[in-house]
Amino acid sequence: MKFHMISGGPKPVAPFSHAVETDGFVFVTGQMPDTPETPGVLPDGIVAQTRAVMENLKVVLAGLDLGLEHVVMARIYLTRFKDDYAAMNETYRTFFAPGRLPARTCVGVTGLAYDALIEIDLVCRRPCRDA
Repeated sequence: MKFHMISGGPKPVAPFSHAVETDGFVFVTGQMPDTPETPGVLPDGIVAQTRAVMENLKVVLAGLDLGLEHVVMARIYLTRFKDDYAAMNETYRTFFAPGRLPARTCVGVTGLAYDALIEIDLVCRRPCRDA
Protein backbone atom coordinates (compact mmCIF):
# COMPACT_ATOMS: atom_id res chain seq x y z
CA MET A 1 0.00 0.00 0.00
CA LYS A 2 1.03 3.58 -0.65
CA PHE A 3 -0.09 6.42 1.61
CA HIS A 4 -0.24 9.77 -0.17
CA MET A 5 -0.13 13.33 1.18
CA ILE A 6 -0.38 15.82 -1.68
CA SER A 7 1.87 18.88 -1.54
CA GLY A 8 -0.35 21.96 -1.73
CA GLY A 9 -3.43 19.84 -1.13
CA PRO A 10 -6.26 20.57 1.26
CA LYS A 11 -5.28 20.66 4.93
CA PRO A 12 -6.50 17.51 6.70
CA VAL A 13 -9.05 18.14 9.46
CA ALA A 14 -8.10 14.86 11.20
CA PRO A 15 -5.29 12.26 11.15
CA PHE A 16 -5.52 10.76 7.66
CA SER A 17 -3.79 10.54 4.29
CA HIS A 18 -5.20 12.34 1.27
CA ALA A 19 -5.32 8.96 -0.48
CA VAL A 20 -4.31 5.35 -0.07
CA GLU A 21 -3.41 3.21 -3.06
CA THR A 22 -3.44 -0.56 -3.34
CA ASP A 23 -3.63 -3.00 -6.26
CA GLY A 24 -4.41 -0.25 -8.77
CA PHE A 25 -7.22 1.24 -6.70
CA VAL A 26 -6.93 4.69 -5.15
CA PHE A 27 -9.15 5.59 -2.20
CA VAL A 28 -9.41 9.36 -1.84
CA THR A 29 -10.35 10.71 1.57
CA GLY A 30 -13.51 12.79 1.75
CA GLN A 31 -12.80 16.43 0.99
CA MET A 32 -14.31 19.50 2.58
CA PRO A 33 -15.43 22.70 0.80
CA ASP A 34 -12.64 24.91 2.11
CA THR A 35 -9.42 25.74 0.25
CA PRO A 36 -5.80 24.89 1.01
CA GLU A 37 -5.17 28.63 1.43
CA THR A 38 -8.06 29.17 3.90
CA PRO A 39 -8.66 26.00 5.94
CA GLY A 40 -12.02 26.01 7.70
CA VAL A 41 -13.43 28.93 5.72
CA LEU A 42 -16.39 27.72 3.66
CA PRO A 43 -18.28 29.35 0.79
CA ASP A 44 -22.01 29.96 1.23
CA GLY A 45 -24.55 27.52 -0.15
CA ILE A 46 -24.55 24.03 -1.57
CA VAL A 47 -23.63 25.01 -5.14
CA ALA A 48 -20.45 26.83 -4.08
CA GLN A 49 -19.59 24.13 -1.53
CA THR A 50 -20.07 21.34 -4.09
CA ARG A 51 -17.77 23.16 -6.53
CA ALA A 52 -15.16 23.68 -3.80
CA VAL A 53 -15.22 20.00 -2.80
CA MET A 54 -14.85 18.90 -6.42
CA GLU A 55 -11.93 21.30 -6.93
CA ASN A 56 -10.21 19.89 -3.83
CA LEU A 57 -10.73 16.37 -5.14
CA LYS A 58 -9.19 17.42 -8.47
CA VAL A 59 -6.13 18.79 -6.60
CA VAL A 60 -5.64 15.47 -4.81
CA LEU A 61 -6.15 13.48 -8.02
CA ALA A 62 -3.73 15.69 -9.97
CA GLY A 63 -1.11 15.09 -7.28
CA LEU A 64 -1.49 11.38 -8.05
CA ASP A 65 -1.38 11.86 -11.85
CA LEU A 66 -5.09 11.00 -12.03
CA GLY A 67 -8.24 12.89 -12.97
CA LEU A 68 -11.99 12.65 -12.56
CA GLU A 69 -12.07 10.31 -15.56
CA HIS A 70 -10.47 7.67 -13.28
CA VAL A 71 -13.27 7.80 -10.68
CA VAL A 72 -15.27 4.58 -10.42
CA MET A 73 -17.27 5.40 -7.27
CA ALA A 74 -18.21 8.54 -5.37
CA ARG A 75 -19.78 8.79 -1.94
CA ILE A 76 -21.53 12.04 -1.09
CA TYR A 77 -22.59 13.15 2.36
CA LEU A 78 -25.13 15.98 2.77
CA THR A 79 -26.24 17.63 6.01
CA ARG A 80 -29.39 19.14 4.43
CA PHE A 81 -30.35 16.29 2.14
CA LYS A 82 -33.88 17.36 1.21
CA ASP A 83 -32.92 21.01 0.70
CA ASP A 84 -29.65 20.48 -1.19
CA TYR A 85 -29.93 17.20 -3.14
CA ALA A 86 -31.22 18.65 -6.43
CA ALA A 87 -28.81 21.61 -6.58
CA MET A 88 -25.88 19.40 -5.58
CA ASN A 89 -26.74 16.96 -8.38
CA GLU A 90 -26.88 19.73 -10.99
CA THR A 91 -23.46 21.02 -9.91
CA TYR A 92 -21.83 17.61 -9.43
CA ARG A 93 -22.93 16.46 -12.90
CA THR A 94 -20.96 19.27 -14.60
CA PHE A 95 -17.64 17.79 -13.47
CA PHE A 96 -18.07 14.59 -15.49
CA ALA A 97 -18.39 13.90 -19.20
CA PRO A 98 -21.89 12.98 -20.40
CA GLY A 99 -22.37 9.24 -20.24
CA ARG A 100 -19.34 8.88 -17.92
CA LEU A 101 -20.85 9.23 -14.45
CA PRO A 102 -19.25 7.12 -11.71
CA ALA A 103 -21.23 4.76 -9.51
CA ARG A 104 -22.45 6.72 -6.51
CA THR A 105 -23.97 6.71 -3.05
CA CYS A 106 -25.47 9.85 -1.51
CA VAL A 107 -26.66 9.95 2.08
CA GLY A 108 -27.90 12.48 4.57
CA VAL A 109 -25.80 12.90 7.71
CA THR A 110 -26.25 14.83 10.95
CA GLY A 111 -23.00 16.77 10.74
CA LEU A 112 -19.65 17.25 9.02
CA ALA A 113 -16.35 18.90 9.96
CA TYR A 114 -16.43 22.73 9.85
CA ASP A 115 -20.26 22.49 9.76
CA ALA A 116 -19.94 21.88 6.01
CA LEU A 117 -23.01 21.10 3.93
CA ILE A 118 -21.21 18.45 1.84
CA GLU A 119 -18.28 16.04 1.79
CA ILE A 120 -17.32 13.71 -1.06
CA ASP A 121 -14.88 10.79 -1.14
CA LEU A 122 -13.81 8.78 -4.17
CA VAL A 123 -12.64 5.38 -5.28
CA CYS A 124 -10.49 5.51 -8.43
CA ARG A 125 -8.79 2.95 -10.62
CA ARG A 126 -5.34 3.68 -11.94
CA PRO A 127 -5.01 2.80 -15.65
CA CYS A 128 -3.20 -0.47 -16.30
CA ARG A 129 0.28 -0.05 -17.70
CA ASP A 130 1.46 -2.74 -20.07
CA ALA A 131 4.97 -3.99 -19.35
